[in-house]
Amino acid sequence: MAFSIDSKVKDLRKSEAASDIIAQYTSGFKTDPQMKLVGALTFRKLCSFPQAGLSAEQLAEIDEKLKALG
Repeated sequence: MAFSIDSKVKDLRKSEAASDIIAQYTSGFKTDPQMKLVGALTFRKLCSFPQAGLSAEQLAEIDEKLKALG
């Protein structure tokens, strides 16, 4: 399955490799139980909330790494 920041959070969490990439930039992506509440959102949409605390540059890096997973 190909991943990007337009993938659903629940799909990204199911993939160990994708979760590891995102966990490098955000604490709690793999462990915070509240992430289940936003599973239907795309990662891009989740990051549009100020609480995400990711810059546009970080989001672009994450997208590039996710796409490299194939």
